[in-house]
Amino acid sequence: MNREPHIVVVGSANVDLTTFTDQFPRPGETIFGREFHLGFGGKGANQAVAARLCGARVSMVARVGDDLFGEATIRNFTARGVDASRVLITPGVSSGVAPIFVDSAGQNRILVVKGANDRLLPADVDAAADLLREADCLVLQLEIPIETVYYTLSFARRHGIRAILNPAPGQALDLAQLANADYVIPNETEAEVLGGMPVRNVDEARACAAHLLDGGLRRVIVTLGANGALCAGAEGSRHVPAHTVQPVDTTGAGDAFIGSFACFLSGGCDEYEAIARANVYAALSTLSVGTQMSFVTLERFQEVLG
Repeated sequence: MNREPHIVVVGSANVDLTTFTDQFPRPGETIFGREFHLGFGGKGANQAVAARLCGARVSMVARVGDDLFGEATIRNFTARGVDASRVLITPGVSSGVAPIFVDSAGQNRILVVKGANDRLLPADVDAAADLLREADCLVLQLEIPIETVYYTLSFARRHGIRAILNPAPGQALDLAQLANADYVIPNETEAEVLGGMPVRNVDEARACAAHLLDGGLRRVIVTLGANGALCAGAEGSRHVPAHTVQPVDTTGAGDAFIGSFACFLSGGCDEYEAIARANVYAALSTLSVGTQMSFVTLERFQEVLG
């Protein structure tokens, strides 16, 4: 990177409750898990931590509950060097939680209880307007109210701020509103929901991305796990191969990609290089357990990059 960019993440902060098991239970079945971990998560918070670890200056705009997880979440942001001055404690509401179940193959299933995340409103964006206007890039996801996402994307467009939307968890969205984002970055499942067509390989990702561009989106990057990522814009599409690893836990890999991509792109890398680097960073995050705790330092990333 040529410089330290300022990334502002408007999004969610959760506590992850991760259970490891040899297999997922069938309906009505009780089985024993192998291991349990409690950690800090939420797509927004994860992406903020990834961007910070990759060398960006990062600020978080979020809400937490007035329970035991709320203050702990703010302390975690501060300890990791993320500006939490706009992380607000919401009286009478729980913090967001995410029970995560990981099988022996490293695949995960996640439930999200939004809690205070659902109270992050456009008024909170207005209250943080001075901070947002200073940003090189705004990063958003869908674990906060959709009206807040649309409002923030519109704010970014009006003020000429680069905006990245990770449309996760997948849901139907107004493509006209998403046209305010510079980049929309779904995984295969989220791309299927947005485009209404299957995305199981690079060719299908290319077709879906073209469909989304026809719908008004500016640029689309479909993350494809072990198949890398496909970037598409008006000039065509380009496939960027993955960094090959043997994954232990894929939880949070998409967040590692988004946060690191925002940092690398805003720090001066060209688009292809930023995607390639984000592929490496995301792959490295799968080599240990958890979300934020699995994200590697910039030094470790640079060792692998060579």
